[in-house]
Amino acid sequence: MATLAKRRQPVPAEIWVLVAAAFLIALGFGIVAPILPQFAQSFDVGVMAASAIVSVFAFVRLIFAPAGGALIGKFGERRIYLWGLAIVGLSSALSGLAPDYWTLLLFRGLGGMGSVMFTVSSMGLLVRLSPPAQRGRTASLYGSAFLLGNIFGPILGSALQGLGLRIPFFIYAAAVFASVLVVMVSLRRDTGAPAATGQAQPKMTLQEALAMPYYRALLITGFAHGWSNFGVRIALLPLMAASVPAIGAQSAGIALTLFALGNAVTQQATGRLIDRLGRRPFLVAGLGLSAMVTLPFGWADNPWWFFALSLAAGAGAAFIAPASQALLADLIGSNRNGGQALSTYSMATDLGSIAGTLLAGAIADALGFGWAFAATAFVLAAAMVPWFFVKRRRRA
Repeated sequence: MATLAKRRQPVPAEIWVLVAAAFLIALGFGIVAPILPQFAQSFDVGVMAASAIVSVFAFVRLIFAPAGGALIGKFGERRIYLWGLAIVGLSSALSGLAPDYWTLLLFRGLGGMGSVMFTVSSMGLLVRLSPPAQRGRTASLYGSAFLLGNIFGPILGSALQGLGLRIPFFIYAAAVFASVLVVMVSLRRDTGAPAATGQAQPKMTLQEALAMPYYRALLITGFAHGWSNFGVRIALLPLMAASVPAIGAQSAGIALTLFALGNAVTQQATGRLIDRLGRRPFLVAGLGLSAMVTLPFGWADNPWWFFALSLAAGAGAAFIAPASQALLADLIGSNRNGGQALSTYSMATDLGSIAGTLLAGAIADALGFGWAFAATAFVLAAAMVPWFFVKRRRRA
């Protein structure tokens, strides 16, 4: 009965602060994302250069992640979270003022630096502030806030297109600085966990984390998740839709929205179930479901199949993300600083995103979209294997 009551306790107020900030950040990003390549092309550059404006953000995130983890270890999660958000807001405002392509590229790279600072530190704050019995639920709430922002942001961005290509960057900056204000006012403590017990423990080193079979399996899962959902789905899905006359380019936005919707709705159930039934079953199930629906995706030639598979893929991803976040929290514990372990996990996801975009894109060029998505399904299925070789563990 005590365990049941523990599961039913309300979500801490600090978690709702992070959820509200996540929604504002994602809403602003969703406004900017659709017009970013068009803004780059307005400086009379080609498609490759316009695409580089998107990829430089992920590349800087990847190379700056170790430094972000070290900064968290030195200054604490809350402070680096606020600094990261401030850098993203400044980057967005400066991007809106960029006079040429190379200046825009520089400012977008600066945004990637701030992005990895606030995303890794937000994971650390969730680890510290989430009660152990609610880690799956809090991870799903936080992820859902980002997804809802990404759903409504592009809709709002489309409505604002008449204002020009620069105004959305200032709106994004305002949303980010609003989230900074929310966190500064409502989350005053630097670190700490309301649900934590006992004395603070020494920082978790990367070597210590890598010695854990569960953490190594998480890195592989993060790479596969990044490849599929942050790389291939964003980069190749619109191109595939445009290449199939029966589907059409206009269907890409609908498919991405359905993916986000399936993810957000499913996470409301998976978060609680992950807390009740454990992390590993949902990681295996999520990877398996994602692989199954990704395998035929590239050969879809009917818009209704295209939409249905997108919705199902979103549901599969909803198993992976909250379970991964909850398991990271279990491994690190509420009383420890795990900045290095968290930043390395972020690097694995970003590396998967970059590799998926480049390698799956090369496969699509050589063999077609069907084989590119089939290769992605193989990566997802391969990520299941390590989970069958780790022993069942107790949650901390």
